[in-house]
Amino acid sequence: MIIDSTCPSCGAGVGASFYELPAIPTNSCLLINDRMAARDFPVAPLRLSCCPGCGFIFNAAWEASRTVYSEAYEETQGFSPTFNAFHERLARDLIHRHDLHGKRVIEIGCGKGEFLALLCRLGDNEGVGYDPSFVPSRLDAASAGRARFVREFFDERTGPVSCDFVCCKMTLEHIPDVGRFVGMVRRALEGQEDTSVFFQVPNAKRVLQDGAFWDIYYEHCSYFTAQSLSNLFARSGFAVDRVWTDYDDQYLMIEARPASTPTPVSASADAVAETRQWIEEFQRSVGSASNAWRHHLRDMAVAGRRTVLWGSGSKAVAFLTTLGVDGEVESVVDINPFRHGRYLPVTGHEIVSPDELSTTSPDLVVIMNPVYRDEIREMLRIRGCEPEIRCV
Repeated sequence: MIIDSTCPSCGAGVGASFYELPAIPTNSCLLINDRMAARDFPVAPLRLSCCPGCGFIFNAAWEASRTVYSEAYEETQGFSPTFNAFHERLARDLIHRHDLHGKRVIEIGCGKGEFLALLCRLGDNEGVGYDPSFVPSRLDAASAGRARFVREFFDERTGPVSCDFVCCKMTLEHIPDVGRFVGMVRRALEGQEDTSVFFQVPNAKRVLQDGAFWDIYYEHCSYFTAQSLSNLFARSGFAVDRVWTDYDDQYLMIEARPASTPTPVSASADAVAETRQWIEEFQRSVGSASNAWRHHLRDMAVAGRRTVLWGSGSKAVAFLTTLGVDGEVESVVDINPFRHGRYLPVTGHEIVSPDELSTTSPDLVVIMNPVYRDEIREMLRIRGCEPEIRCV
């Protein structure tokens, strides 16, 4: 096998990629104020590769200089009642199982701070969140409670930390050198064997089995299965306590503790073979799924029927740019008011409020995440809309 790159998780040589896109937006959550600027947004190639040694999947063409995380990065899902209910359930579960009452909590990649604020408020904990995209005006003092925020990356410069719990949600998939990063977190907790860590990432098994090409985008340079995630933490000096999925199997989660003594780790050949099987399923299905969506959207447009997408985040950007559709979709709806009047990268679709559908009712609404189906259906009903509804 010709070695094409090195696995960022275990260091093994990795061969050819299994999924390639020649030019996709380098950022999908940045707020863009001008349609022309959106149309001219930078693009870069994607080449997904799977390590034959540990089963870790990564974008071998990723370049750090192309992604931006700042106040203009608008990733929050906190305007959705469905998501907020999940967030609170998860926070209460972590507080209960780890006895997080009056403790010190650190969140790596805290975004706009909603989850850390929940952990602090519900458990009367003290928290510190790290994220360059945190916006102070978005979280008032009453909501933040005893949480404070550092608008920087958590990295080697952060140094050792003293805490009872480390949380890192939907961040590790944005990090290329995952072996180095998790190892750095372990070193920051040296001598704190009682500290628990909790990480949450997208579940690559679901992406592969569902042929979910809309869940593959440039910022996500790292993709994990349960086995590759568990092995990464074990190799990095953690004792893994639990690995599970939630949110309709979309999220993969792990809990671990710093191990007092390192243990040898080797990936299961059966687990890697299973991942390869999922990849083959993805390769077989992604082409037909893409073509089916292209034909359906174009048929709707030819028939003079209006189509809108509901959800303007990364899924929508990946969906539209991978399909290469444009006028077939009239606009993109989002409940996040900070996105209204902005534009999607490359396609330039305007992001509008759900209220605009009251006067221009669509014929088809494509929901970018089926977990929000009931919530969206009710919002459409309230606005007097009765479109065809399809989920990706």
